[in-house]
Amino acid sequence: MQKIKPDKKKNWIVYVSTFPPRECGIATFTDDLSRAFGELFSPGIESKVVALNVNEVSHLNYPPKVIAQISQDKASDYLRVAKELNNLPQVKLVSVQHEFGIFGGLWGSYLLAFLETIKKPVVVTFHSVLPAPDDKLKVLVKAIADNSFGIVVMTRRSKEILEKDYGIVKKKIQVVPHGIHPMTFQSSEKSKRPLGLSKKIVLSTFGLLSKDKGIEYVIESLPEVVKKHPEVVYLVIGATHPTVIQREGEKYRNTLIKKVDALGLSGHVKFYNRYMALHELLAFLDATDIYISPSLNPNQAVSGTLTYAMGAGRPVISTAFAQAKEDVPASVGMLVDFKKPLEYRDAILHLLADTKRREKMGEVAYFITRNMTWPNVAIAYMKVFSRAVPSFSFQEKNLPRIKMAHILKLTDDFGIFQFAKLTEVDKFFGYTTDDNARALIAACLHFEKFKSHTSLNLMLNYLNFLEYTVRPDGYFNNYVNQDRTLNSKANNVESMEDPTGRAIQALAKVAASESVPYPLREKSRQLLFRSLDQNLKFTHLRAMAFFIKGLCTWLSGAEHNGSVYDRLEAVMVAYCDQLVSAFKKNENENWKWFEPHLTYANAILPDALFSGYLVRRGQNIEWLEVGTSALEFLISKTFIKNVYVPIGQRGWHRQGGHRALYDQQPEEPAAMVKALGTAYMATKNDKYRKLMHRTFYWFLGDNLADRIMYDASTGGCYDGLARQHVNLNQGAESTLSYLIARLIL
Repeated sequence: MQKIKPDKKKNWIVYVSTFPPRECGIATFTDDLSRAFGELFSPGIESKVVALNVNEVSHLNYPPKVIAQISQDKASDYLRVAKELNNLPQVKLVSVQHEFGIFGGLWGSYLLAFLETIKKPVVVTFHSVLPAPDDKLKVLVKAIADNSFGIVVMTRRSKEILEKDYGIVKKKIQVVPHGIHPMTFQSSEKSKRPLGLSKKIVLSTFGLLSKDKGIEYVIESLPEVVKKHPEVVYLVIGATHPTVIQREGEKYRNTLIKKVDALGLSGHVKFYNRYMALHELLAFLDATDIYISPSLNPNQAVSGTLTYAMGAGRPVISTAFAQAKEDVPASVGMLVDFKKPLEYRDAILHLLADTKRREKMGEVAYFITRNMTWPNVAIAYMKVFSRAVPSFSFQEKNLPRIKMAHILKLTDDFGIFQFAKLTEVDKFFGYTTDDNARALIAACLHFEKFKSHTSLNLMLNYLNFLEYTVRPDGYFNNYVNQDRTLNSKANNVESMEDPTGRAIQALAKVAASESVPYPLREKSRQLLFRSLDQNLKFTHLRAMAFFIKGLCTWLSGAEHNGSVYDRLEAVMVAYCDQLVSAFKKNENENWKWFEPHLTYANAILPDALFSGYLVRRGQNIEWLEVGTSALEFLISKTFIKNVYVPIGQRGWHRQGGHRALYDQQPEEPAAMVKALGTAYMATKNDKYRKLMHRTFYWFLGDNLADRIMYDASTGGCYDGLARQHVNLNQGAESTLSYLIARLIL
């Protein structure tokens, strides 16, 4: 082991596993999992590795996170490393990534010496779970479980086998799926050209080659396929497994090549004999039309390659091994029997004959695997680890890098579109003032922090949109069609109070920002007063609150004298008093709120009172008292066991009734983050600053579904959290809500 100084203040998770550059699926898995942990939790929690080597002479050039090595067939190494880890107080937990072939002894029994010696809590992930074990295997697996705090498996079937065949107690086992890399869903055509596969129908299989891959049966199915579809090409991607190379060289690959030649398929089967970098592998998956998983092992508990393919949104044809039977419903692919070329032939031809069905399968595969992305898997593992190390439950998360890419994608030279289908702009429903006002605030906050020309140009774009939608009476039309004409029908049916309040708030933000260049500030000021000079009237409480926030933003940056200041301050005071009156009218012993229900953007109401209190420099203590009482009430209704749970749109929360848990919208945590920030400024109560972060973590997976709502690959945010799924569309409201909350933090 490296010379390591004991440090009680640090928190290490140590993975016992194979690790890159060793070419092994478990090594890749551990690398991906530890990276995902690092992105979310470092430096508060660091990942370290004890790497397993084939023998004493095969030590590899490992990265610094590998702090020790074990020669898998040397029993004394297991004892030595366990004792060394015991002496390091920074080692809080050990995660063993278990596969029978990577530990020495019968069925990998040398691992037991490590587990019986280590004094740290241990969580074991079983990558393989074998049914109907013999007595020796059953005793060993049971001993591993008995010496572990918890067990992780990747399928429900694996959990059932451990319970029924091995007698392991149910509560000790948790199911966490195999991780996949976040990818943007797209058709295969976009990715074919760079790989020289244009106009081809691409079938593919990837992974380290060995006899149990079953690739020969796919090859035997192809002659009739290519006769009907001569544009078909089958890609076999991956080097031969290192242990196979040592044992028999390239015998299996050469057999496959001979079979290809004998069947006249040399132009239709391509071998890529190398261990590919991740970006190369994902590019090939993107170019794939049908993924084939031909494993010959019916008891295979999990296939990372199959999981990756589904995560890329590709329909699959697979043999009916254990994971495939659980994870490949008819909606995403087809199952075939082992060693049956004719079944492969029929399945391939069936999918090629129905392009729409094939594309729909890919979409469903993509949707059902979103919980398997590495950030989500890291969160699931953290929940398991936190049971063993309770202090992990309070670990702060890293805030993602601020990214404007998806905002830019949703924006054209007129404004920001409302909706998206997944990550692609859906122009059909046009634009809204609501979203362009949000976008203006986000662009202004971004410019204040980064002084970016991009955000400056966006501000001008959104200002021009608001100039287009403002009416002669000072209110703002909300809906604009795709062809940039006003949607008169929608604008006449709905109240324009909310979009007007939001627009006032956004214009005031830009007009009062000392960072923004004068021409933009002046343009925003002129638009602002074009509305304010019309003596706007608001009857809806949230519209009042948006309006109050805008007035407070303007007043906080204006000279505290003159008739304009006095007039706007008087308007602000009157509306704050109206909020207080609404609160007093509706409050009782059990209900401390402005209305008899909690609906959308709830936190804006106390936020407005805190803002008024700050602008008036503490003169209106009642505003502070009512704002605090209302915010505390909202906190009591939306925090469950230190997790933020916004009021759901499916039923809201009416006084005397039960609150809706779903459908949760990103606007709620964004409004809460802002309100808690204003409350902290008004009260200096550090509780509110801490709760800002707890609320923001809703976007990062601290929610009822343990699902990350922010897509780091695009910079977008998913549209909502339902009971059984996440709405994967990344529209303007959700993405801007996330971005504004992130910029505030």
